Amino acid sequence: MTEGRSADLARLADLVDLFPRQTILVLGDFVADEFVFGEISRVSREAPVLILRHRETQLLPGGGANAANNLADLGAKVRPVAAVGDDAAGKSLVEYFRAKHVPTSGLVRASGWQTPAKTRFLAGWPHTTRQQVLRMDREPEQALPEQAAKSLVRKARERLNGASAVLVSDYGYGSATPAALQALRGRGRWRVPVALDSRYRLQEYTGLGLTAATPNEAELEAAYHERIGADMGRLQQLAQQTTSRLGLGALVVTRGRDGMVVFERGSAPQTLPIFGSDQALDVTGAGDTVIAVLTLALAAGATILEAAQLANYAGGIVVMKRGTATVTRAELAAAIRGEATGVMASGSV
Repeated sequence: MTEGRSADLARLADLVDLFPRQTILVLGDFVADEFVFGEISRVSREAPVLILRHRETQLLPGGGANAANNLADLGAKVRPVAAVGDDAAGKSLVEYFRAKHVPTSGLVRASGWQTPAKTRFLAGWPHTTRQQVLRMDREPEQALPEQAAKSLVRKARERLNGASAVLVSDYGYGSATPAALQALRGRGRWRVPVALDSRYRLQEYTGLGLTAATPNEAELEAAYHERIGADMGRLQQLAQQTTSRLGLGALVVTRGRDGMVVFERGSAPQTLPIFGSDQALDVTGAGDTVIAVLTLALAAGATILEAAQLANYAGGIVVMKRGTATVTRAELAAAIRGEATGVMASGSV
């Protein structure tokens, strides 16, 4: 396993310039990420818990919706296809994307179905950094209705024509499934890159002709019920096994502060050290940013390694932001310029 070849930074900058020309179909599980901010008032006399004085509540796109949001902030044209419930969280997600001029006609309102929502409570003293003290998840109690699932496939087919790439974000809530992707593909071959981020069932996406998948190390461990730790040989074995089983063009494994490793069919594995600081402020939604940038770069004509390098920059940027955040095209361009400055400085010594 070797360290990634030095990037052609001018080439990466050119790829980022091409982002606004791309149209990405997103088939994904939309999640509402809610953040409740409060100041610590006192300790309750009823129980040894903090009493928070509510200050603010924010609702942001999470899961596949966060991937779509990143694509929009990177300048791409986004075609999201997902199910939301006929509840307040679903309505808020639809309104959020309408306000950003992202088409919402591909969003299916499933009557009686709960929009997946994750509520994080953050507390702190006045003038101090607020820390997360509790997370409460609300998930659908039943599977996505069959009629809604069929409607999603139909809408995805309608929006595939003219798309530069397909991003699949599977959080296990029924909008993005192996069956849905098979129905979308049909009997032919993909004419565009297809990238997958699957939280719980990576190994079920066999024989679907995927270009790349982006599991984190913990997800790869869970898929094989094994512990990788510092055993890079075992990581390589599991990655190659996954690439072969799924018929992938490449597997990009994110490893937190250890960066990422690119396993591309027919090439030696390439390690990419983390970009920026290894002291992340908040890793919420970082995987969504990685899959968004990787997919968009592939759509723009990047090689797998070039796409992974750009995704690595984006991941390093977004973990230094609090909450569910996105990366912009300007931030990516600035990161590339910073790398170029560093290379020139080191080369002149």
